[in-house]
Amino acid sequence: MPLLKQWNIGTSGTAAIWQIEEPELFFAEHTGLSPDIKNDRRRTEHLASRFLLRHIMPQFPLHLITKDYTNKPYLSNQLCFFSISHSWPYIAVIIDTLHETGIDIQTYHPRITEIRHKFLSPTEQLLTGNDPQLITLAWCAKESVYKWYGNRKVDFIAHLPITSLDLYTPKMNMYINFNINELSSKILLHNIITTDFACSYISDIG
Repeated sequence: MPLLKQWNIGTSGTAAIWQIEEPELFFAEHTGLSPDIKNDRRRTEHLASRFLLRHIMPQFPLHLITKDYTNKPYLSNQLCFFSISHSWPYIAVIIDTLHETGIDIQTYHPRITEIRHKFLSPTEQLLTGNDPQLITLAWCAKESVYKWYGNRKVDFIAHLPITSLDLYTPKMNMYINFNINELSSKILLHNIITTDFACSYISDIG
């Protein structure tokens, strides 16, 4: 069973990362779902993410997942808040019983260094240097906040500036000063870097 990691976040959150090694049928049988998704890999990712939600919360009502006008998934009965991310063959999910949340996972791609200027300011590029892992991590962090906010009208450079990144703390603390439409929050993200992927998730909102 390729559960790579499962951990608690504060008193109300739980997150997990799964590496897909099983066939699609495994996830379909365990979830009872048959999504209308033509692409085989995307369909497997979809099923695996639902399987992982159930893995960390057995009573999670998969049949009540719906999407809002921005395509953000949520539970119609508001039992909890959750966020899903996948980057083949990895799935990451986070569930919080009290607060909106966000998580993102990305496998590395060498082209990330060529497009970093599209989502990182010059100051942020100094934080990450030319390191594809750190650049990928910065993308994950901003994606996590974007998912938490749940609105498409976000400028990753103007509205989600990374103000600090401490690689020497156990969870590699990162802060983003979210500021948009008169909303302002100092968001703490915790991070994971492995040889295969980077993952970032919201830990606290001040």
